[in-house]
Amino acid sequence: MLRFLFSILVSSIITTLVVFVPVPIFAGPPFQTDDPEPVEYKHCEIYLASQFKHDKDGDSATLPHFEFNYGIVPDAMLHLIIPFQYNSPSGEKAHYGYGDTEIGIKFRFIQETEWMPMAGTFPLVEIPTGSHDEGLGNGKAQVFIPLWLQKSWGPWTSYGGGGYWINPGDGNKSWWFWGWEVQRQLSEALTLGAELLYRTADTDDGDNSFGFKAGAIINLTGNHHVLFSVGCDFSGPNRFSSYIAYQLTFGP
Repeated sequence: MLRFLFSILVSSIITTLVVFVPVPIFAGPPFQTDDPEPVEYKHCEIYLASQFKHDKDGDSATLPHFEFNYGIVPDAMLHLIIPFQYNSPSGEKAHYGYGDTEIGIKFRFIQETEWMPMAGTFPLVEIPTGSHDEGLGNGKAQVFIPLWLQKSWGPWTSYGGGGYWINPGDGNKSWWFWGWEVQRQLSEALTLGAELLYRTADTDDGDNSFGFKAGAIINLTGNHHVLFSVGCDFSGPNRFSSYIAYQLTFGP
């Protein structure tokens, strides 16, 4: 099954590189790889979502988390995630409570043209509001500084890039994240996509990881959407991960 999904992903990437033929795009959720495109000015996105991870050392999830994105000025948006976190290490007591709050601002500094990809950045700060002792938070503030690129060809869109996570704390390491996603709009109601992900270790005794996710965006109406994805590591600690969300979009 993994070989089959990986073959589809590779084929999609190759096709994207050779097809040169612009369409409404969805980027970011339900994927980990992000994009440089902010929410339109005075428009808003609200997500009610849950993310689950089954790793070699236990399970963790957001149950649920709320995400808010608002286009504060042209080419820039404000971002907020309010998470309720579940953590169940193998052989230890499970904990549930409020996790680390995420804030950020996405800024697009290059518009896409026929030959030029869109480019932007999306700095994030993880505020340590969750209990570190219960595994619900990092214990110290984390900062992510990325660069994202995106290009579209007809029904195809491809985006990706990466950045550096500043990750202080005893036993922690600052680390790199890289990802690239390919998606195709099959109809006004359905978009399918897949991504490859690579990250370096974020703790002194951690491992680098390389994995994938495949997912879909279903447009119930112009304002109501359902997003989901599943994946795992080819090499690394993650055995299975999933994301599901209801998204409401609106604006003037």
